[in-house]
Amino acid sequence: MTAQTGMNAYQRGVELAEAGKHEAALNCMREYLRGAPQDVQALNDIGAILHCLGRSNDAVEYLKKAHALRADSTEVVWNLVEAYLASNRASEAAALFDALERVGILNIEVLNRTATMLLDQDKKGEAVEVLLRSLQLWPEQEVLMPILEIIRSRRPKVAFFRTGTGDDGILADACSFVEQRFQTEFYENHNSDDFEGLIDWADIAWFDGGGDMLAAASKMERSGKTIVSLRRSDIKGDWIKAVRWERVDILIEIGSSAVEEALLTHVPDIRNRTRLVVVPHGVNLEGRIFRTRPRGKHLACMGCLTMEANPAFLLQCMQKLHYLDNDYRLSFAGRFESPVLEQYVCHMVQTLGLTGVVSFEPYPSDLDTWLSDKHFVVSCGINEGQVEAVMAGMASGLKPVLHNFPGAEQLFPPEYLFNIAEEFCECVCGREYEPASYRRFVEQRYPSREQLERVNGILVQLETEIDQQQPAAAGGFGGVDIAAPLAGTPSATGQSPLTAPLNVINP
Repeated sequence: MTAQTGMNAYQRGVELAEAGKHEAALNCMREYLRGAPQDVQALNDIGAILHCLGRSNDAVEYLKKAHALRADSTEVVWNLVEAYLASNRASEAAALFDALERVGILNIEVLNRTATMLLDQDKKGEAVEVLLRSLQLWPEQEVLMPILEIIRSRRPKVAFFRTGTGDDGILADACSFVEQRFQTEFYENHNSDDFEGLIDWADIAWFDGGGDMLAAASKMERSGKTIVSLRRSDIKGDWIKAVRWERVDILIEIGSSAVEEALLTHVPDIRNRTRLVVVPHGVNLEGRIFRTRPRGKHLACMGCLTMEANPAFLLQCMQKLHYLDNDYRLSFAGRFESPVLEQYVCHMVQTLGLTGVVSFEPYPSDLDTWLSDKHFVVSCGINEGQVEAVMAGMASGLKPVLHNFPGAEQLFPPEYLFNIAEEFCECVCGREYEPASYRRFVEQRYPSREQLERVNGILVQLETEIDQQQPAAAGGFGGVDIAAPLAGTPSATGQSPLTAPLNVINP
């Protein structure tokens, strides 16, 4: 076929499609495509014609090829989403919402239509994600709130038991994330009746940091699931050997597989007794205000003051820095682990001549405001216990200065690490000070989205297992219709469902 003959076939196909003769148009388009198999417009047009013929599944295959060749095509990605929805393939349509957003055509009508279909298919977890995205796009949709509450009421109940030492808790962002998607309660008392009652209530009990509560719960007869999240710094104490690990459904290793390495000395057969999943560190960048601050002399250390946080060594480093330049200041934010440690640290402040140079405050309710006049985030911890605090400071634009604890080089570049007090001073006083690069580092290496997607995947997996063990719940979501846009709702700008034979979208 010559190029001219092919173009004639394509043009004839266009004319036939516009005349409503879809079968004849399809034949012409296919004839043209044999000579130009990677013509994106022709692939898109065949998809549109097949959709008009009621063959949306076949349309999807052509549109997928077009999308693979030109992922940034507004027309193709919109048509592919519409073809997926026409084929009742809501999950695949939802997977393209990021692409719709990148080309600027994601709207709440398609979001709510997809959510309705997902609910009809009893895909509760996916429906919640789509509805939350719709609310984020247009928060005034009050009608979605009771629908979300109904969905949450039919998902597993999650109870958090926190034993971590951090003032804001391990996986603090994950807790908020879970609250939006599941019925959630937090154990905050030390009453045994409350503990047992919450264990009985929960379909999924999540123990953050391990501890004696986990050991006790693992010996209780219960039908619910158990999640344990640990850092390497949590691997200490007699509770580890007391836990019946075969009753832990999933063990989350926060940060890296170093958790398993530390556990092996206590529980050599840990991998044979439970499922291990690595969840990376994550920073909620939307919750951190970045400031392009000038170089200054105010250092911040955040988190509970424990022996492992090593405040005594930090004070020695600060004494050396103060000797070099007495304008530097250090502010601690967090509570003391014990009165004995508090007494010792305060004694060191006086003995080292740091009164008025070092201050102690409770962990702030508004961290961004507290960090606004700081310039460095520092840690002398002997493990990764303060890693999240350091990353939060970096996201705000503070330069990190960390003691080189075991595994630190796997988390941070070497220029952020020090071994002795002299190197601490070199890191602080060095010429390099680039707030944007510290923010960029956590954006690229530790976005919270990856962490939260992993957490969500774990909970959805357990939800599936719970649903399989229980009889189907009465009712369902039949009759719930959130697909139609509400009055005054922002809609697509020029888009229409894939119904015309050759749908062209005018953004």
